This record gives sequence, structure tokens and C-alpha cells, in this order.
Amino acid sequence: MRPNYRIAVSLAIAFGIANLLAGTAGNRPIPASTAAVLVSESDFRPFEQDRAALGRLLFYDPILSGNRNISCGTCHHHSLASADGLPLGIGEGGTGIGSERSAPPGRHRIKRRMSRNSPALFNLGANEFRQVFHDGRISVDEKYGNGFDTPAEEFLPNGLSSVLAAQSLFPIIGEIEMGGSPDENRVAAAVNERLDYGWPLIVERIRGIPEYAELFGEAYADIRDGAPLTIVHVANAIGDFVGAEWRSFDSPFDRFLAGDENALTEDQHRGMLLFFGKGECSTCHGGKFFTDHGFHALAVPPLGPGRTRKFDLLPRDVGRMGESDALADAYRFRTPTLRNVALTAPYGHNGAFPDLNSVIAHHVDPLGSLSEWRPDSVALPDADWLEDTDFIVHDDRIEMTRFRAALDIEPVELDAGEIDDLVDFLKALTGEESVHGRLGRPESVPSGLPVD
Repeated sequence: MRPNYRIAVSLAIAFGIANLLAGTAGNRPIPASTAAVLVSESDFRPFEQDRAALGRLLFYDPILSGNRNISCGTCHHHSLASADGLPLGIGEGGTGIGSERSAPPGRHRIKRRMSRNSPALFNLGANEFRQVFHDGRISVDEKYGNGFDTPAEEFLPNGLSSVLAAQSLFPIIGEIEMGGSPDENRVAAAVNERLDYGWPLIVERIRGIPEYAELFGEAYADIRDGAPLTIVHVANAIGDFVGAEWRSFDSPFDRFLAGDENALTEDQHRGMLLFFGKGECSTCHGGKFFTDHGFHALAVPPLGPGRTRKFDLLPRDVGRMGESDALADAYRFRTPTLRNVALTAPYGHNGAFPDLNSVIAHHVDPLGSLSEWRPDSVALPDADWLEDTDFIVHDDRIEMTRFRAALDIEPVELDAGEIDDLVDFLKALTGEESVHGRLGRPESVPSGLPVD
């Protein structure tokens, strides 16, 4: 056993990794509020098994999209660790998955790329996750009397069982995600009139499929008793599926916390000490799921169409400020969980960094990294008609000055070897059987449409 490990492991179990490292790292103690401790099923919201099974089919069924040609699973695929492996994906109008996804040219070519990187879905069913999306635009909140603060405001229906259920309603009606253009289908045209008008049209489609009618009746007592199928039933099923499918806490690091002193390699152990000590990574990536759920400006190089507001003249993304309208939130993005992070490259809210070494190096020296960053490090799907604007924001001197001034982290002195050790530790956060999901991808869906 390595020096101090027996004491370290017992402390880890009782008090969390922060206390462990206070005794082993030789650095200043780390606040217990950033401690990572053992995760169990009790940390997650409950779910209904039959609803999760139904949600799995809906998740992969293109019937939910405006043009019936894309599903939630297209950008959050089991074979790609619940993400899509792209910096900025291609939603409605694209073909294929992962690195094979492309944007066909021609009259119906896509108008723009996805605004942000498709995040992985691991552990989002945990109780502590109360807001989702990179800017937190869906959150648990009674502001509008329906349990959530969302872009639909008071028009969001009542009865949604979780923040994941609420979240599921928006990609299906997003024009560049799954909805399509108003001139292409009835759903998109209805959404163009008012955000919530598209959902009943999607339900109308589902209601007309006999297998779905049977499955919804089995999953919901009120439907068996004669209540009509609504978008709330659809959303709750998808929410239960996402919340149950990707629960992952069977990594080497979890085994280490549980008492297996051989679970981590020497390199991973050094990286762990750096992570919770000198590297100060746990300042934001603390807790059971390695996130403080906060929003931080990190000077991640901007690219792509951004998430513009009506008065933005050039592509840009002001992050949390776009939702809060608070200047203090400019360029801040939500801290992602790091469990299974080694499986979900590229990194950053826009996929600006292709690997763990480069994104850690950016955290070590944000402004230096920003100055040295080059667009050719980003493997965007080919769409030559978009290339002129993919990186145009870097030509806006005033915008980039504002962008550089908004920074929440300071440089840390780490050499290349220490960065390698941190990468090795992050790999120790990769789950084993859990990364494949509980139910997996279905071979077919009730609509009969192709499954990506």
C-alpha cells in the first residue's frame, strides 16, 4: 500500500476526497464543499421502468422531428458516449452520425451549424442537477408557476416530472436542431407562431401509431383510464429514460474511494493530488459529479454561429448573459461534469479543443492559449458555404477585447508532465459497464422510420 493510503481511503469514505488530500497531498487543505464522495443510486431521481423503456424508443424515433429525419439519439448516440463527437454538430438537414455526419449541399442545405457542442448525458438524472444546457436556460424554478424557468415561460405545460423532461421539449422544436423551417412542415410553422403550438402536432403523430398507443397505456394509469395523450406524457417518458440510462459511477476512482488501493495507477494518483491540490481544478469541478453547477468565463476560443440575440450583428455567444441579461454573466458557461470526460471529446461549450491535454493547457493559461489557438485544430463537418463565417468573430477587435476581459480563472503553473498526470486522472473517472447505458440503442422504433 502506498504511504498514507490506508488512512486516506478511510477518510475518503467518511468525509470525501478533500479530507483525503488534506492528509496526503502536501498542499493546503481543500474545502469540504468541493469534496467528491461515493455516489449511489440514492443520489438519483426515481424513475418508472416502463416509462424509461418507452422513452428509449421516443429518444431514437425521428417521428418527433419536424421533417421526420432526425432524433434525439442522432446527437446523443450510445456509440458516441451519449454525445456526437463533433465540435459543433449538424442538426436538421444533416445525414449520418458522429464523424460521418455531413451537410448535403443544394437548395435545402443547412443555414448554420449547431450553436454549441452536444453535451454528454451522464448522470444528469442525479438530484443535484437542477439546470441544463450550457447556459442553464432550463432550470427548476417556480417563476412561471409550472415548476421550471424555460424559454416557453408560462406556456410550458404543467405536470413535467423533472428538469430532463422539461429539457426534452425544446430540441424537438428548435429549427436547426430537430424542428426544421416553417416552410418545411406543420410543426415548425406552428412553433413560428408560438413556441408551444408545435407540441400538440407531434403528439398527434404519435397518437396515430398503434404500438405507441399501447405502450403509453401500459406506462400511464391516467391514459388507461381514458385521459388523452399529451406532450407531458412524452416528455416524462424521455426524461425517465435519460435520467436512468446513463448513470455512471463504476470508475477506477469510485473503486479507489470504496477502498481498493490498487484502483489507480501511480500516474493517476499523482494526477488526483494535482486535481484537488496545486492544479485547483476542484475549485469548480468539485462534488460527487465534479461540477459546482456554476457559470464561469474561461476564454474558450469562440467559433461557429454563436447563440446570437436579435441585435447581434456578428456571430457571437455571450453564454449565461443571453438568458439572464446580466452583464456580469457575459461569456460564462455552465461547469460540466467530468465523469466519463475522456470519452466525450472535443471539449468546451463549442468543442474548441480536440483533446484533454489541450483543454487542460487552456485552463492553465487561458489568455496565452487563446492567443496561440488556431482554427485548424477544430474538425468541423464540411460545409464550405459556412466556412467564411465559422471564425469571423476573431476579426471583431472590440468583441474580442470584451471577450478577453471577461475571465474567471487565473493561470496556474503546471508543466507538461503534470498536465499528462491530470489527463491520466481524468481517465480514471471513466466508468466501466455503465458507459454503454442500461437499455442501449433500439434496433427499431414504432414509427418504422430509420434508427440512426
